[in-house]
Amino acid sequence: MHTDTERCIRAVQSKDARFDGWFFTAVLTTRIYCRPSCPAVPPKVENMTFLPSAAACQQAGFRACKRCRPDTSPGSPEWNARADAVARAMRLIQDGVVDREGVPGLAARLGYSTRQVERQLGAELGAGPLALARAQRAQTARLLIETSELPMGDVAFAAGFSSIRTFNDTVREVFALSPSELRDRAVKAGRKKDAPPRIPGTISLRLPFRAPLNPDNLFGHLAATAVPGVEEWRDGAYRRTLRLPHGTGVVALTPRPDHIGCRLALTDLRDLTIAISRCRWMLDLDADPEAVDEQLRSDPLLAPLVDKAPGRRVPRTVDAAEFAVRAVLGQQVSTAAARTHAARLVTAYGERVEDPLGGLTHLFPSPQALAGLDPESLALPRSRRATLTTLVSALADGSLPLGIDSDWDAARAQLSALPGFGPWTTEVIAMRALGDPDAFLASDLGVRRAAQGLGLPSSPSALTARAAGWRPWRAYAVQYLWATDAHPINHLPV
Repeated sequence: MHTDTERCIRAVQSKDARFDGWFFTAVLTTRIYCRPSCPAVPPKVENMTFLPSAAACQQAGFRACKRCRPDTSPGSPEWNARADAVARAMRLIQDGVVDREGVPGLAARLGYSTRQVERQLGAELGAGPLALARAQRAQTARLLIETSELPMGDVAFAAGFSSIRTFNDTVREVFALSPSELRDRAVKAGRKKDAPPRIPGTISLRLPFRAPLNPDNLFGHLAATAVPGVEEWRDGAYRRTLRLPHGTGVVALTPRPDHIGCRLALTDLRDLTIAISRCRWMLDLDADPEAVDEQLRSDPLLAPLVDKAPGRRVPRTVDAAEFAVRAVLGQQVSTAAARTHAARLVTAYGERVEDPLGGLTHLFPSPQALAGLDPESLALPRSRRATLTTLVSALADGSLPLGIDSDWDAARAQLSALPGFGPWTTEVIAMRALGDPDAFLASDLGVRRAAQGLGLPSSPSALTARAAGWRPWRAYAVQYLWATDAHPINHLPV
């Protein structure tokens, strides 16, 4: 996007918020970088240059604009629509892999050398993995400085900085203000006045998204399929427990007109950036609804569904292995039955957590914890037991790696090779656990019923052929088709 100069200029001159996060405008005269929708008077064309990431801007010596705060814009939707090495690297960096494992760890996850990873990221994003991770730390630091009352030492620790000095130097370099000056500006600007009441032991944040966002199917699906003890809908928020690299957490996510309210309780503040990233991933907040809906509207039979309720997102998961297990438990049974089966596993094998503010009791059991389960204890058909135990074994020993960095086609091939894994199970895992925006459930009963009601082909093969025109957004088309039914997954809980 940033190489299409004429298109970028038009976006900046029209202050088009749809392109926030796609590219950044660096102003050569002021040495400031902005989001395309910056409310300031656009600079002269000859003074603009366009860069693909905040990290590239910072590395080139530009500081963040104090008016449009470009570091707080939604992430680029490009990484959600691709499965190549660069996109997988960006998802891993957002998940904190560089901070935990360094660049060698990132390269090992991708199956490349460190030099190859640095070269590919530099060529496409104008910055290497260390600079990208640094930009993310700066963004998290600013978020905490402006929206929380944490002491600056805790902010530095939670944002992933190795020392207070590095934290102070980075904040000054990126934002041209000291941490205390940033906090003072936030107070004077009133950014804290409408914040939710502070609850000791929790951190409250706002998660931005590209409008429109339709919360009905997103939160409806998460709430209707919630596993007791692990997830719940309480006081207008979806709440769930989180297994994180350094500890555990509980998150409450509340849909608002212009943001998602996020309240986190963590046992270790080092997990803050990762928890935020996983919540954004679960709610598909970096999607580009304009691009998705424009493509789906090109089908005249699908267009009325999109026009009626635009901005549907794909409800994902915070743990790919957890969702794979739940997908098997949900094969050919009702939503209520799937929740019951999952709740039994949680009670028997899940790790207990504390939740003073709600009714959550456990983490969903890890594959390692489930590896020793007795198949005879499962109230499932014998074939389903074999499917589940085979899956758990492959997840536990690492022969089936599932995560945000998965190669979608390779993961599909491995899943399809497991006993009891048909197209439906494989595609629902690709859609909700791996994040493939083009995953398509052609054999799903609800999808076929909706297709027939719209006058679309209802057989899996014919529907797949017709859906070719919806690519690469067929997972979003599934959400619109599901929404024609009165099932609770399609409605925001009351």
